[in-house]
Amino acid sequence: MLDKIVGFGSRLGVSASFLRFAIVGTLGFLCDTATVYLLHPVVNLYVAGTVSFVVAASFNWFLNRIWTFRGIDHAPLHLQWAKFLIANSIGFVANRGVFFFLVASSGVVVAYPIIGVAAGSLAGLVFNYFLSKTFVFR
Repeated sequence: MLDKIVGFGSRLGVSASFLRFAIVGTLGFLCDTATVYLLHPVVNLYVAGTVSFVVAASFNWFLNRIWTFRGIDHAPLHLQWAKFLIANSIGFVANRGVFFFLVASSGVVVAYPIIGVAAGSLAGLVFNYFLSKTFVFR
């Protein structure tokens, strides 16, 4: 089913790898959000957001490795994972910058952290795709 969505998007002129990356990112968003909600009862949202980013980025790296960029010779697991986290640190600044700003400035986001996670995820998407494609999965 996911490959049918990617095929449809490709016919519209959107890169298949970008569409797969976005689908993986959506699944990562769910992982990110779940981690924030699991941790928030025991730590503040800043800590929960930081930990959840690493958890979701690791999840995304794995799915991107086996699906988005599956036809590429891959570096050893630990090296590629580290490169992915390093490359995504730029996306982290955009992603968590937006998240932290919204947490600090909006009572609605404090009450519903999913809003901040979603806004941050969108902010980091372009950075993460470009760096993943050119630096990590090449």
